[in-house]
Amino acid sequence: MDVEVLPAQGGAGTALGHGGHYYGGPNFAARVVDDLEIALLEPTDDWLTALPSEYTGRRIALVTLGEARRLSRPTFVKPPRDKSFPAAVYASGRCLPQGPELAPDAPVQISDVVSWAAEFRLYLLDGEVRTGSQYASFGHLDAAPLAGHRHEDPVLEFADDLLATCGEGLPSAVVVDIGLLATPEHGAADQWAVVEANMAWFSNCYAADPDRVLDVVLRSAGPRTRIAERDRRFCRNLESPQLAD
Repeated sequence: MDVEVLPAQGGAGTALGHGGHYYGGPNFAARVVDDLEIALLEPTDDWLTALPSEYTGRRIALVTLGEARRLSRPTFVKPPRDKSFPAAVYASGRCLPQGPELAPDAPVQISDVVSWAAEFRLYLLDGEVRTGSQYASFGHLDAAPLAGHRHEDPVLEFADDLLATCGEGLPSAVVVDIGLLATPEHGAADQWAVVEANMAWFSNCYAADPDRVLDVVLRSAGPRTRIAERDRRFCRNLESPQLAD
């Protein structure tokens, strides 16, 4: 494959023409993917909040940023997709970042504060785990391949159950992060839960198999003429594309 790094400014002037793929940030993507005719697959803002509680292990809600600013307790707050401000535990809504680009009606996810003993990133393609990696332990970077990991079997078992129940709510190529709660409810020994879902075209692969990661990335951000009909609803700003059979 030919690879071209587009200039930070000046649009999508490229020798590659149309029919390529994209890997990079969402703000830059907004400036170039229309010219390149690329369709970006993204999980919906409400996928995580709509999951049954047995898959989340905590209370999660989708609210506006204006509503989140009225919170009076410590809460984990994050933008669903665009990384417009840091995902973090904020002591109260008054501590959330300010700025003209942060509109009061912007959607944000709020959730209970929990501690994760281990977190794993799974690259999914057509409802199956293609590859994965541990990326953190107790909030600290700790990358290790999923293959051969002591938690490999429970991670894959949880993922299989999740996808069988809720997989239709995800695009065909996507990243899902899951974790082991450090303080599971009711004294359970191991409580696995979904951390979040992310765009494969804007995700760090950590210690996952890069060849298998690439399979997922290419599907997640490819030519609009090749997009499958089931994925159309997961493409932001996609107007009447020519759909694949």
